[in-house]
This record gives sequence, C-alpha cells and structure tokens, in this order.
Amino acid sequence: MAVGSVKRKGKAKDAQIEAKDQRWHCRNRITLVFGSNDVEELDTYVYTEKGIEFKTVQFHQAKSKAIEEILDNCIDEYYRGHVTEVHCFLDKAGKRVIVQDNGIGFPLNKVPQVYSEFRTGSKFKDEEVDEKGFLHRTLGQNGLGAAATCLTSDEYIATVRHYNSKKEQTYNFIDGALKIKKSKPKSYKGPSGVKIELVLSKKVYKNNTIDEELLRKRIIDLAYNNPGLTFYFNKEKYHFKKGMFELAQRINKDTAQLIGDEVYKYETTNVKGKKVKGAIDMHFSLVLDKKTEDREKFISFVNSTPTFDGGFHQDRFRRVFINAVKEKTERLAKKAKVVVHDNDILAGMTFILGITMPNPRFESQTKRKLVRDTNLEKGIEKFMGRHMDKWMRKNKEFIELVIDRAKNRHRFQEFKDAAKVGRKQKKIRVEKLLDANERKDRSKCTLFICEGDSAIGGLRSARNKLYQGGIALRGKPMNVAQSSIKDILENKEFANIMASVGLTIGQEVDWKSLRFSTIVFLSDSDVDGGHINTLLTNFFYQFWPELFEQGSIQIAKAPLFEIVTDKDTQYVESPDQLEKMKKQKNLKIKAIHRNKGLGEMSPEAWKYVLQREEFTKITADNVNEAKAMLDVCFGKDSAPRKELLMDGEGGSSTKSSRKAVREANAKSSSKKKAAKKAGKKKVAKTTSAKKKAKKKVAKKKVTKKKTTKKKK
Repeated sequence: MAVGSVKRKGKAKDAQIEAKDQRWHCRNRITLVFGSNDVEELDTYVYTEKGIEFKTVQFHQAKSKAIEEILDNCIDEYYRGHVTEVHCFLDKAGKRVIVQDNGIGFPLNKVPQVYSEFRTGSKFKDEEVDEKGFLHRTLGQNGLGAAATCLTSDEYIATVRHYNSKKEQTYNFIDGALKIKKSKPKSYKGPSGVKIELVLSKKVYKNNTIDEELLRKRIIDLAYNNPGLTFYFNKEKYHFKKGMFELAQRINKDTAQLIGDEVYKYETTNVKGKKVKGAIDMHFSLVLDKKTEDREKFISFVNSTPTFDGGFHQDRFRRVFINAVKEKTERLAKKAKVVVHDNDILAGMTFILGITMPNPRFESQTKRKLVRDTNLEKGIEKFMGRHMDKWMRKNKEFIELVIDRAKNRHRFQEFKDAAKVGRKQKKIRVEKLLDANERKDRSKCTLFICEGDSAIGGLRSARNKLYQGGIALRGKPMNVAQSSIKDILENKEFANIMASVGLTIGQEVDWKSLRFSTIVFLSDSDVDGGHINTLLTNFFYQFWPELFEQGSIQIAKAPLFEIVTDKDTQYVESPDQLEKMKKQKNLKIKAIHRNKGLGEMSPEAWKYVLQREEFTKITADNVNEAKAMLDVCFGKDSAPRKELLMDGEGGSSTKSSRKAVREANAKSSSKKKAAKKAGKKKVAKTTSAKKKAKKKVAKKKVTKKKTTKKKK
C-alpha cells in the first residue's frame, strides 16, 4: 500500500535540530539523572538523640542524591578494602559540603574525566573479582553520579591524593565545569584519599541549601550499614560494631530481635562463560510493638543505599516471613475457627533489612527500588528456611498474639454484623415482653428479667404498670464467654432481652434510646437462681460494662419464706433469718409458707418485692480484674476455675485474675467457714436419715415374709 501525499499551502518550516552537550543536558534535565527536582513529602525516619522518630519529611530527591553520589564513592572504596574513615562537613549556612576519605585515590590525569564526563569510572566490569575470586560489590555502576554532581554545582573542588604515585592535585570546577582550574601536582604528607568540596547550583536546584537533619541521617545510615567504618559529621563520630542490629536496638532495645545475619555464597558464570563466585551479605532483624495495630514499617538498604520504594528484596523477605508464620499458626487458627490475615502478622512490626551484593540492579539512577535477582532470591529462601523456625520457637508469645489478633478481627466483623442484626431486632415486637406503659421518659422504666413463665403472672398483677416491665427466661441462659457472636445473636432469649432494652452487641450503650434504664435480675432463691444471675451478669458485662458503672444492673432477692404472725405477714430471704425470728419471744408465728420458686409467691410477696425503691447494685471497682474473674469463672480453660474452687487461698493460673480472686476469697472466707459447718450438719442429718430409711425397708420386708407364710 503506497503512502498518500499531503497537499500543503506555501512553504513548510523545518524543525530546528540542535545538539546539546552533556553539561546542558544534565543541568536542564536533572530529573533524568537524580530524580525529582521538587520538594516532596517522604514517609521515613530521622535519628533523635537516643532513638528514632518515624515521620513525614520535606524531601528533595535530586539534591539529596547529588550529595549521596559523593558519599557512595567513599563506600565503594571501602568495599574494595581501601577506606577506614569518612569525614563530612556542612557549613552553618547549609550551602558548602565537604566529603573526604582516606582511600587510595586514583591517577591524577583522570580527574577531569571522572568529574566532568559521563560514562567514566572504574565499575563497568561486572565480572571483576577480588583477590579471593569473589565478584566486587559496588554502589556506582554507570559512571554518572559524581560527574552529574559536578556539572550541577556552582563550585566543585576535587583534591586527589594518589597513593601509588605519592602525588596530590586539586581541580576547581566552576559553574558546572564551564571553567576548570587546577594546581600543579605535588608531594603530600599524611593519608591518601579524595576530598570533595562543593556548592550546588542555585540555578539548577532552585534552592541549594542542604537539609542538615537529612544529611546527618544519611551519614548515620551508612555507619550502621558498614560496621567498622568510622564516620564523622561536623566532628560528630559514628562508629558501630554490630551494624544493622544496633539500628534495630535503637528503635527499641527491649523488643529488637535478630532473625539472622549471614553471607550467602554462590557460583555463577560471567559473560565469557568463566565460573566466578558471588557473596551476598544478608541481615534481617525486627522490632515488635504489641500495643499498636499500625501497618508494618521497613527500613531497607541495598549496598548501603536506602530503598525507599522497596523492591524485590523487601517483597520476598516479607512474603516468606508471612508464609512461615501462617504455616505455624495453621493448626491453632483452625481450632479457633479463624483465618489469619497478613496484617494479623505484620501489625506493629518494624523490619530492618540490609543487603550487600554484587551488581545490584535498580529501576533508575535514584536507586530507590531494587529489581529481581535470581541469586538473591535463592539466598533469601535459604536464609529464611534456616532462621525462621528457630525464631518462631523462641517467640511462642508472638504466635499467640497473631491468633488473638485474628480472633479480635473476626470478633470485630461479628460485631459489625451484630449491629445490622441489632437494628433489625429493635424494630421487631417482642411477644414475651410485658412492657411498661410510660412513653415520654423511658429512663424511669425498669425491666425485671424473671426465671420462668410462671413468674410473669405474679409480676403482671403486682407491678407498677407505668414504669415496670418484665420478660421471662426459659431455664439457664447460655454462657457467652464460650459462644460466638453468631450463636448469641441466634439465641432467642438474649435477642428478646436486647430488643426489649434497646441494646446492640458491638455498640456502646445509647442512653437516650434505652427503653429501660434499669435491669433487675429476679430469680428463685436457690442454687439454680444464683447460676442464672451470674450468667446474666457475664452477658451484660462482656458487651456493656458501662451499664455496671451507672448502677443499671441490679439483683432483686425473692423472699424464701412468708411468715404469718399475730401482727402481720413478714418476708424472709434465708433460713438463718427465719431462725432468728423464731427466737423472738414477743412474736407469735401462726404459719410459715416456704416458696420453692417465684411461681409459688403470693401476690402480697410480689408487691413486697416490686415496691422496693432500690435493689442490690452489681458494681466492679476494677474493669480488668472483673473481666479476669469472669474469664476464670466462664472461660474455656477449666484449670483456673478448678484452682479457684479447690485452693483455699484462691490461687489462679492467670496473673491478672489472682488479685481479684484473692479479694473475693478474703471477703467470703467467713461465709465459707459457716458453709462448711452447715455442710457437716447436713451430712450428719442425711446419714441418720438414710439409716432410718434402711430400717423401715428392712421391717417392711420382714412383715411381707410373715404374711406370705400365713397364706401358705
């Protein structure tokens, strides 16, 4: 197919073709070399006097990278075994930076090329090995960094002391190397090395002031990444022996943990097909804050360069760590009927990751993100396989924490679902509810939760219809401590109570919308009645402890005896009170009626109970201790409950509940002694009663035998 011609009017103007040198290109397209030339917000950390503060800083990528390139050259010389000290100085104005090392320098005739021409350097041979046959690890790879810094500086002074020639020379590159001045080579005294003094171009960078805090951060980062190498910043000395783990300890000395620190060695072939060896230094440690649910943080480096945007190393370590923990918690998660999510594992974690490797590949010259490397991948797999099992065996509490987080998240989701169900339940009419008639001020209303349907009949006739309502329970309510939210919502008894009062699981009490401001437990005066009261207490305290703070949860004691005297009818709640009444000389008792349950109470007894101004309030001085006690009494673990029942001193297996148990036992010690005495009397009575019963049975058998003989 032929290309069609275009009809044009008049003469077409040709595009102007220009050729720009590398100085112009670098100064006007600085973002291609050093990244963004604008101030951006960066979520990172800075060093405080004794610790670390994570915060958002104002970060200028290009300006920061320009200084880092000079520091990186010092680190490369350290990797080659030539540098032991690096000095950095920033003047008070924040304009002039000096970086000096004590390396071996390089040939003086190469200085103009190294600092003013791109693609000039000593690190292009990726297959180059050291004396032991291992590939060199470097930061510089493209021969751009130092030259780009020089070309974008108003003043760039390079003093090189070459170890082999024993000569030094100074080159002054002015206005981005537009002018170059140099001194004559001469002999020097003192250490060899390279000293760079520079002032960045205000025209290129818009603002050529260097951030002192961030430059100090970079110096300290380098010191942590290279233990044994000494750094000075404005005469402040930074030297670390343990390196990256000391960085972890700086975040939190108590919770910092070393997962592993080792060298992975491998063999590979270079471009020429020759076998060479490689070594990857890997450090992995973490700091865990159990109190926070914040997302995980990473402090990661590759060959001392901070990888702000992460990359392959960070992603791979993270995924292997998560998978190892999930595999460890799989059985416990199934038992708890929960699914462990990534955030259950990572929440509150700060990971410190350091990699030093041959020929790292980054997405760009800014080196903020590492790309995939097959040798590194194998190294990480082997590293984590060796260290993770050992770490998890030492950190069983962390495994429990992960399961607890999964449970809490699952519970939170159940609460959200419960809120939806609760809103629907509030609209449903509760058939069993004997409602109060008050419509304007429901805060005056009291709901009696009674044991059994038979109790409602007595309540109906004796209550104050305007302010008192009632609802009946069928048997004992469920133990919510061992039930799921779904099971509780599906429980008809509790669903009716919540709908009647105006409560929703997972939501705080809305006092304005409550239909009853006071809830009174009214059960039989026996052991079963006591169980019902404690189970109801457990239910309300698990989800709405604020009801107890306001005194809204109360217990009404039903009279066990109705005593008719010559003067009136009196109501007694216990056998002890009855015995005291019998001993009163001026009181004649005509009849004693014992109420086995609420259904046997007379109308007068019902009025006696319901007309009281106040009932016994259930309160808790300490929320944590109260919850711990309820957990002991109703939790799935039966061991603390057995200890509480068997141990006279009230010892508990949980530290948090010990104090509460001791206090409870201290208050009830006198009651226990009385109960023991009463128990001994009861045992004596029952044994004598059994003997009498046996004698009666024996007599009956004898009489039966005699009658059968007579008949015969």
